[in-house]
This record gives sequence, C-alpha cells and structure tokens, in this order.
Amino acid sequence: MTTLKKKYRDLVKEWHPDKFLDGDDLQAEAEIQSRRVIDGYHFLVSIAPETIATNLEYYTETINEAGIADYKHKGLLLEITFLDGSTYEYFGVTKQVYQKMINSDKLNRFAKRNIYPKYIYRKTKKSLETA
Repeated sequence: MTTLKKKYRDLVKEWHPDKFLDGDDLQAEAEIQSRRVIDGYHFLVSIAPETIATNLEYYTETINEAGIADYKHKGLLLEITFLDGSTYEYFGVTKQVYQKMINSDKLNRFAKRNIYPKYIYRKTKKSLETA
C-alpha cells in the first residue's frame, strides 16, 4: 500500500463524522476535516505520476490535435479547455507567462512550448455536450 493511501485511510478514520456523537462539538469539525482529506487525496491522485502516465496517450493527442477553445487564469492556475471538450489545469503559471501566452500570435504553439511541458497539470473535466 502506498504511503499516500495509508495516510489517507488513517486520516479518514480519524476524522470520520460517524465517529462522533450527535451534538458533539467535534462532529461539525469532523465533517469539514473529512471533506478536506477526501478532496486533498483526490487532488494528489490526479497529479500523481501514475495517473499522468496512464492518461499520457490521450493527453498527448489532445494537446497536439485538439487546439485551444478557451482559457482562464486566476492566481497561479491556468485552465485550458480544448476543442475536444477536455479541460486541464496547469499549476504555477505566473501572470507574466499568461500575458505572454495571450499576446502570442500563435497561441497553440506558445502553449506547446511554454505551458504543456513545464507545468504540473491535471485533467479536470470533459464536456458532456455533443456537437
């Protein structure tokens, strides 16, 4: 069992809301902490090398063939939605890099050279809409 999974299970047991009686002051805190543990675990799994490797073929096809449909930047997070409906988040993208990207006359080429190979990413959603 991986260290991450073991730690996750230990924390879920520690903070499971059912562990506390109704009316216990810690029950509300346990619900918050339990949600944080679950969300944190899912986030770490989404950026884990194993997850990236499993989905690399699809990701490579998307970034090379789909093209960028939309993008948003907030803080150090860049969210790119591709024409195939896939959406990926890129972590640590500074405002300066984002400005260079949006000012580039070749958006896809800039992203292929300066975003995709340099930042940790995760797939966040796939559009359910059909064209």
